[in-house]
Amino acid sequence: MVISYLSEHDDAKDTALPVERAGRRAVLIAGDVSRPEHCRQIVKQTVDEFGKIDILVSNAAYQMSHDSLEEISDEEWEYTFATNISAMFYLVKAALPHMGPGSSIIGSSSVNSDMPSPALAPYAATKAAIANFSASLAGMLGERGIRVNSVAPGPIWTPLIPATMPEEKVKSFGKDTPLGRAGQPAELAPVYVLLASDEGSYISAARVAVTGGRPIL
Repeated sequence: MVISYLSEHDDAKDTALPVERAGRRAVLIAGDVSRPEHCRQIVKQTVDEFGKIDILVSNAAYQMSHDSLEEISDEEWEYTFATNISAMFYLVKAALPHMGPGSSIIGSSSVNSDMPSPALAPYAATKAAIANFSASLAGMLGERGIRVNSVAPGPIWTPLIPATMPEEKVKSFGKDTPLGRAGQPAELAPVYVLLASDEGSYISAARVAVTGGRPIL
């Protein structure tokens, strides 16, 4: 298993621990996926280490909260798109020659792909693009036996939330869902496992909602 991350070395090591405890090897690769050359290096190193790629999860994301369009710089707009959607394009394109029938590609979309938050305009736009790109890939790659899906989380407690949202919004985060709370990252895991596994062998072009009851139609 390869875990790509930006610079959170301790978090990456913690993520690798369950993999290693299960008797598997975890390779950690630090770097910025907004850079096309780094995406290609991730794939190259993965193939060098393991010989092939069976599952590709594009999960990196960047967001900032803004009350007006004027607050969003050109650089932030471009970096958000480069990290959230362009990285998925570069990773998939580089990985495809090393993926065979039965392989699975999973993009991380969001409830914002269907119900965009005005304060997260660049982020929401990229999440809609991920859902659309994943569906396009599913149609394109079906004849190769490669499945492509996306997961659309609702409000999930991750370090991204307190780091990028005002304190008053953090306090109420997730309370407006039908279940009345934000979700935990572990509550997303079963959906990714299903889509990656043989049990999901006839699921492709799906966008699976894990939203605490917010509908995605």
